[in-house]
Amino acid sequence: MDEVLDVVAATISSDRRVVVGIAGAPGAGKSTLAEQLVELLNPQAALVQMDGFHLPQAQLVELGRRDRMGAPDTFDVDRFRATLIAIRRGFGTSGPSVLVPGFDREIEEPIPDAIGVAPDVPCVVIEGNYLLVDSGGWERTASLLDLTFFVDLADDVRLERLIARHERFGKSREDARAWALGPDETNAHVIEATATRADYRIALG
Repeated sequence: MDEVLDVVAATISSDRRVVVGIAGAPGAGKSTLAEQLVELLNPQAALVQMDGFHLPQAQLVELGRRDRMGAPDTFDVDRFRATLIAIRRGFGTSGPSVLVPGFDREIEEPIPDAIGVAPDVPCVVIEGNYLLVDSGGWERTASLLDLTFFVDLADDVRLERLIARHERFGKSREDARAWALGPDETNAHVIEATATRADYRIALG
């Protein structure tokens, strides 16, 4: 964490907003890392999580994609890109905060305008699975990130953490394993193929 903090802190200035991307497979620990980084940089940083850009479940059902929620095409990538553009442009202005959606894991739904990125915050940390994917519209987002990290974690540890997280938010042990080893693992393969595009890779224990 000290190394990550040093790298990010060195990019922060009063002249421009730096947008930092932290990617990794489900359960790798990118959310925890991003939260800790923002806490250490407080009040100079704000956190935006890509999960807020999930398509609503009703829309996923209509599109026939609910059974693989979390895949690249189950997010509103156009809105995500537009939000990144607004975040980049919103620094140092007299305008309002940039409003960003959150995500409620208990009901698995995005929460509109849950977070506000104030115009005086010089660093915004973006955490999400598909920040470095080069297809499906995601390829238009990577250029909006100034600095990128990819979080690696041993698969056995990552899967156990992921299963435990699914259980914590209401799934049975059996359903948690099925989802982690099914849709989540399919997505993990897509995400892990993007690791070489990151500026830095972080190996967690």
